[in-house]
Amino acid sequence: MAKSPYIAITLFKFTSDAPDYVPLYREDVTLLYADTEAEARELAEKNFRSDAETYKNEAGYNVTVTPTAVIDVVAALIDDLSEGGDLYSRHFHDFESYSKWEPMLND
Repeated sequence: MAKSPYIAITLFKFTSDAPDYVPLYREDVTLLYADTEAEARELAEKNFRSDAETYKNEAGYNVTVTPTAVIDVVAALIDDLSEGGDLYSRHFHDFESYSKWEPMLND
């Protein structure tokens, strides 16, 4: 039996020793294949933790990537992704907060 597609939403924090650096956050949406939701969550946690790193940027300052949270792991909205389709959906009531958070909304 083929594994089913799951979607993991993860959050990372970027910090630096550069003067005046403001922390940056990154949200990732990752496609995983697993037999069960529990297995998908295990894969998400493993992949998530492996992204922790510190590297030097172009200016020579250290940048540290810290895995912060696995926000969600759910089955994809459709099983057959060969033709494309919706992967993940979430709902909210507070559009004002969402519009402050989503920088591409006003583009």
